Amino acid sequence: MRQRGRHRRRRRGRVLRAALAGTGLALTAAATLISTSQATIAVDPGALKPLTSSTELDRLRLTEQPVPQRSLDRLAAAMGQPVGVTEVLDSADRRLRTEDQCSAEEKKALPIEPAATRAYCWDTADATTRHWQPKSVTTSGDADTDGRWGAHRVILSGWSYDAGDGRGLARVAFVNADDPDNLTYTWALLVVPVDGGRDYRGLVSRVSGMVWYRNKLLVTTSGAERDALYVYDLHRIQRATVDSKAVGRVPGGWSAHGYRWVLPAVASYRPADGDCVEPSGRGGAERSAPPCPDGLSLDRSSAPETLVASRAAPAADGNGRTLLWRYSLSRDPARPGLLATDSSGTAAAHEAYESRASGVRGVLSHRTHPLSPPDWYLGRPADEGTRGILLRQDRRGAKTIACGPEGTHHCWGDGTGSLSYWQETGEIWSLSGRMLFALPLSSVDREMR
Repeated sequence: MRQRGRHRRRRRGRVLRAALAGTGLALTAAATLISTSQATIAVDPGALKPLTSSTELDRLRLTEQPVPQRSLDRLAAAMGQPVGVTEVLDSADRRLRTEDQCSAEEKKALPIEPAATRAYCWDTADATTRHWQPKSVTTSGDADTDGRWGAHRVILSGWSYDAGDGRGLARVAFVNADDPDNLTYTWALLVVPVDGGRDYRGLVSRVSGMVWYRNKLLVTTSGAERDALYVYDLHRIQRATVDSKAVGRVPGGWSAHGYRWVLPAVASYRPADGDCVEPSGRGGAERSAPPCPDGLSLDRSSAPETLVASRAAPAADGNGRTLLWRYSLSRDPARPGLLATDSSGTAAAHEAYESRASGVRGVLSHRTHPLSPPDWYLGRPADEGTRGILLRQDRRGAKTIACGPEGTHHCWGDGTGSLSYWQETGEIWSLSGRMLFALPLSSVDREMR
């Protein structure tokens, strides 16, 4: 079944590329309709600037704050025996539509070149919801070297809720990706234990970055949350027992905003010096305050594996800077999926750069050879009247994906920019609009100009 699925995907990819090639005049004509701001492809952020001073690196230190084991045990005792990923996948009650089932409007968000070799849109109810927005993606290719979690290929997608009144929630789609022509999924709500494990609250945050490493899911936070990252244990998924919009303990049991599954946080990471700050691009106090990641990914090409993070200045700020850095992951068998920390529980960044690219939301670091320096891939969502941008940057310079007449136009997807590399398949997974898609990293490199 998987072999036939691969053949079908290859045929779809060839058809799509042929269609693009065969409609070159139409594509050129369409390009002329794009606003003149689209033709800023020549803007070059240049080379990455290494950050080496202790002052610069100290700002990136994080202190680990475990949720007390007693609190987790108390919550599990009240809610029932925790379950794992397989049981959640078995309960999948929704289906991702394949590309040929997605509307033309949905597919507008996909990259123009290189074309996605796999693309999906969500169940209609999720594709049309106003308040929930897809923000991040990670896969079992991050979780384990064989690309599977147990017997399954799995994709996790983080979504954020904004009711427009300052309140927020975060949920994760657990996607069974065993059959590329039939992806099914269900939801789990991200929560934080409170009152010593007697209750929980929703995670009030935008999950713009997410990494699944071993049995841990690490997510970025923002807004009302003071912490930089929250950590969830995928062996500790709990079942909600009451179907209501409430979150937490309710008469008769436990509610999770109408979802069946609950993921309680097991730890968080807070800046060692101060609280997280929102980027303003104005320098001054922002440069002295601790930045918190809004982009996150796993680099399996480093030895050992590292957690890669980014913090962007707003896209509208031409003088803004994006910070890129990485943390080592713990090699202690008793601490799977957590950051490497010193005796005080502090994780230090051991490599950091500054990029002149602004508006970055997705970050990926990958080495083509163990002894070569890493390439940094930076994804920027679309501005009004433009398409998104994908850059590849290192200490020598930068390149970007371009298309249109003489390569004058941005051609990446329109969406969040979140990036995840599935090492086993060589694919980048990302989100654009309400589309989930993948394409080979090699095709990205071929299109860089």
